[in-house]
Amino acid sequence: MGLFDRYLSGQLLMYFSFFSLVLVAVYWVNRAIGLFDQLIAGGSNILTFLEFTALALPNVIMAVLPVSALVATLYGINRLAAESEMVVAQTTGLSPWRLARPVLIFGFVVALMVSVLAHVLTPASRSALAVRGAELSQDVTARFLKEGEFIHPGAGITVYVREITPRGELLGLFLQDRRSPEVRTSYTAERAILVRADPDLGGGTRLVMFDGMAQTLQTVDRNLVTTTFNDFAYDLAGLAGSAAARTRDPRELSTPELLRADATTQELTGVDVAKLQYEGHLRISEALFALALPLMALGFLMLGGYSRLGLWRQILAAVVAAIILKMLGNIAETAARGQVGGWWLTYVPSLMTLALGAGLIWRSTFGPLRLRRTGGGA
Repeated sequence: MGLFDRYLSGQLLMYFSFFSLVLVAVYWVNRAIGLFDQLIAGGSNILTFLEFTALALPNVIMAVLPVSALVATLYGINRLAAESEMVVAQTTGLSPWRLARPVLIFGFVVALMVSVLAHVLTPASRSALAVRGAELSQDVTARFLKEGEFIHPGAGITVYVREITPRGELLGLFLQDRRSPEVRTSYTAERAILVRADPDLGGGTRLVMFDGMAQTLQTVDRNLVTTTFNDFAYDLAGLAGSAAARTRDPRELSTPELLRADATTQELTGVDVAKLQYEGHLRISEALFALALPLMALGFLMLGGYSRLGLWRQILAAVVAAIILKMLGNIAETAARGQVGGWWLTYVPSLMTLALGAGLIWRSTFGPLRLRRTGGGA
């Protein structure tokens, strides 16, 4: 690698690291706020929140890296042009294609990062996140053990516990069951405990209440029935959900499984061949798109001549082009997911981005930069 290649690619990687860190932090905080409300409101602790946010981080990074590559290229090349470093490089005889080489090296590094995330880290994190979510939904005890607050461990269920003793007893319990539209039942008890039922009796979790009262309201005729009890067991199986095998998200599977899209994979995910193949090819096209974006950004910037105002028009054109190409990607997604054999449409936006960048660099060979280099357009 030449001295200029090392210098320019190093500058781009430095800017890329900075913008990636900023964008990941902003995106991660935005996602974390909603996740925090959801988990904490459900009775989970802060460690569970940190675990879930860490597992969601690879997906956030993969979404941010192409944007960071585009911004880093636009900022880095514009800065070098403003400080006349690009002019110096051109006067030494470097052609536009020669200038594009370090940008391509930078693009390959970004594409490699996206590939590792898309094919390895993101599927693994999604799978682990789904497993932990299923475990959390089964952990009724964790959702009940939160004193002094009204919590909702399930749809139509409200629970309040005044105090939790060191032995795990729930003192001052209130539980309201509104899952049935015809009947609403409210339970109050002096104390209660959560126990695991015998697996031979069906397993699950039981809430055993002592010295309490049940008030059942018939919503049709507004008839209220009050019953007192010394002890009463409330089955929480409906809150925990079934422990049956879950349907896996296609994004949790490996790329070979998605590309193969056999009958076993379809049964495992409940998704047809077209959608499975689209998910597999999308991972490859995302890396190609990350490679093409810096080249396209360089192509736009090389079309501009010298100006004290900078290359803001070329920067704006590059941003608009990236947005349009991303929108074309959404259109290609709809078409590819709707027909078997339409997976090739996934690569259309990435190839168009690559072709646009190459075409702009070829055009700049006869444009302002070429004239400036030879002295005709300075």
